[in-house]
Amino acid sequence: MNAIISASELADALRSERPPVLLDVRWQLSTAAASGQPFDGRAAYASGHIPGAVFVDLDRELASAPGPRGRHPLPDLDVFGAAMRRAGVSAGTPVVAYDGGIGWAAARAWWLLRWTGHPDVRVLDGGLPAWDGPLETEASAPAEGDFVPKPTEGAVLDADGAAALARSGVLLDARAGERYRGEVEPIDPVGGHIPGALSAPTSDNVDADGRFRPAAELRARFGELGVTRDVPVGVYCGSGVSAAHEVLALEVAGIPAALYVGSWSEWTSDPARPVAVGPDPQ
Repeated sequence: MNAIISASELADALRSERPPVLLDVRWQLSTAAASGQPFDGRAAYASGHIPGAVFVDLDRELASAPGPRGRHPLPDLDVFGAAMRRAGVSAGTPVVAYDGGIGWAAARAWWLLRWTGHPDVRVLDGGLPAWDGPLETEASAPAEGDFVPKPTEGAVLDADGAAALARSGVLLDARAGERYRGEVEPIDPVGGHIPGALSAPTSDNVDADGRFRPAAELRARFGELGVTRDVPVGVYCGSGVSAAHEVLALEVAGIPAALYVGSWSEWTSDPARPVAVGPDPQ
């Protein structure tokens, strides 16, 4: 099953006998919008969302509180499961997640559902800007779902696992190149990258409209970094959000990958962990 869905395919699916559950996961990394006020995903949802969609709060329902494990550590599974059931998610119900267009937050929801055993979840390619159908402002209240999250083995890396994978396989750094090189670091206390990691900015996975590049192009892109189905692959970013988007891009390319959820924000919380700077992976 393709991990992404186009707006036209979603419109058809919503008219079908088995419409998907819709998750609105609008979120922004920056603490303030252009107006100077913090971005409010719930307010954005209330101003207009795809009919039937339920708002999901990334910071509170798709992550735990920030701390030594990073800015967006794994959520408490009871909290995550309750949020998914509230949204109408059941084990046998297809799910589509979307956000404001960048795709990071929707990918985080996609990854969490896949990691916890849901068999049928996709991301709206291009997010809400790609949707040309009607919007509604009334909050949706679907029937309670029955999904119970059950994590799968091998999809999650911790700090030690990420360091080992950088030596034995391929570890991709999904942040912007200047952060990888340590030239700037606007969020975390230390700039640079995990030794051995390769720079692979998430922004290169999509076209100018924010839609994923074709699978063949993505395979070629990752292939230039030594990524194949025969090599273990992991991804990290700043806090495990944009890296989920890179895991999704790899999925589109037909390549499974693990996610280092704690990412750079967890790595740099321990000053004993090594840091590499510059364009050289080491």
